[in-house]
Amino acid sequence: MTRISRLVFAALLATTSLTRAQAPVPQDKPIRVVIVGLVHGHVLGFLRDLPKNPAAQLVGIVEPDTALSQKYAERYHLDPSLFSTDLESTLTSKHPDAVLVYTTIKDHRRVIEAAAKHNISSMVEKPLATTMEDALAIRKASREHHVNVLVNYETTWYTSNTEAIREAEAGKLGDLRKVVVHDGHEGPKEIGVGPEWLPWLTDPVLNGAGALFDFGCYGADLMTVLKHGRVPDSVTAVAQTDKPGVYPKVDDDATIILHYPGTQTVLMPSWNWPFARKDMEVYGATGYVITVGLDGLRTRYKGEKTESTSTAPALAPEQHDSLAYLAAVLHGKVKPEGDLSSLDTNMVVMQILDAARTSAQTGRTVQLKPLAQ
Repeated sequence: MTRISRLVFAALLATTSLTRAQAPVPQDKPIRVVIVGLVHGHVLGFLRDLPKNPAAQLVGIVEPDTALSQKYAERYHLDPSLFSTDLESTLTSKHPDAVLVYTTIKDHRRVIEAAAKHNISSMVEKPLATTMEDALAIRKASREHHVNVLVNYETTWYTSNTEAIREAEAGKLGDLRKVVVHDGHEGPKEIGVGPEWLPWLTDPVLNGAGALFDFGCYGADLMTVLKHGRVPDSVTAVAQTDKPGVYPKVDDDATIILHYPGTQTVLMPSWNWPFARKDMEVYGATGYVITVGLDGLRTRYKGEKTESTSTAPALAPEQHDSLAYLAAVLHGKVKPEGDLSSLDTNMVVMQILDAARTSAQTGRTVQLKPLAQ
C-alpha cells in the first residue's frame, strides 16, 4: 500500500468512526442505558421509573459495592444479571447508547472519559464536575470522541422555569436588571439522605464544596441560559458553616453574587432552609416573573396595577423529563446547544462555581473571562 493510499484509508476510517459516533439512535427504538454508580440518591427515582418509561431501556448497572447492589436489586425487583462491578466490561458487553452517572461528583470525569472512548454519551447528575481541570478534560473527551455530555438538574423539568426563560427571551420583562435564585432544604442529614450518599456529599473533595456546589449550581445554570451563555464579569461569594457539628468539612450556607453589565444576580444556596425550596425571581426594566414550585408563576408588567398568578404550560414531550430529553438528543430530534443541560452551558456553570469557591476561601471578588475554545 502506497503512502497516499494509506492516508486515504486512514481518512476513511476516521470518517467512518465519526459517522458511527454521531449517528442517531433509530427513533422507533428506546435508547439503551447503563446506570453507573448507586451512591447518588437521585438514582432511586430512575430505578423506580425506568421500567415504565418508554424512552429508555435499562441494560446494565455498574456498582463496585455488591451489598449496595443487592439492596437495590431486592427493593426494585431487578434482575441480578443487570449488575456488574466493572465499568469497562459492561460498556463492551452491553453496548449502551448512554450512561447515566450516579457516582460521586469527583468520579464524573472518570466515567465520562471511559464511556467516550466507546463512542457512548453520558448524562450526569448536577454539577458537571468538582474542578475546572476535570470540566476541561470532560469537554476534551466529548469533542475528541463526538459524544454528548449532558447534565441533569431537577429544575430543568420545572415548567415554571421554562416559562420564565421564555418570557425573558420574548422581551416581556425588558432588559434584565436583577435575578435572585433560592435553592436549598433543611440539610442532607436533616432530610435523611442515605448512608451511601451523605459521606461524600459532605466531603469537599468528592463533592467540590457543600451547599455552595450542591445548590449553587442550579441558579448558575438558569442564569447562564438567561444570559445566553455569557460568562459573568465577576463572582463574589461568602460561605459559612452554621452547623459545624453536622457539617464540619463543608459550608452549609452561601451567597453568590454574579455581575454582568447591567445585570446583578444573587444565588442563595443553603442547607439551612426550614423547608425545601427552589424558586427564582427575574426582574427586568418592564416587568418581573417569579416562579412558584414546579409550575406556578407570579408576574407583573409595566402599566399593570396588580400582580397576576398563572400556571405554566406543559413542556414538549421530548423535554418532559431527563430520559425523554436524552432520548430526543440521541434520536437527533434535539440539539443540546445552549440549553440548561448542554455541556457548553455547564462549562460556564463550572467557571461560576469554581470562582465562587475561590472567592469564599479568599474573601476576594474573582474576575472571569470566557474559556478558550
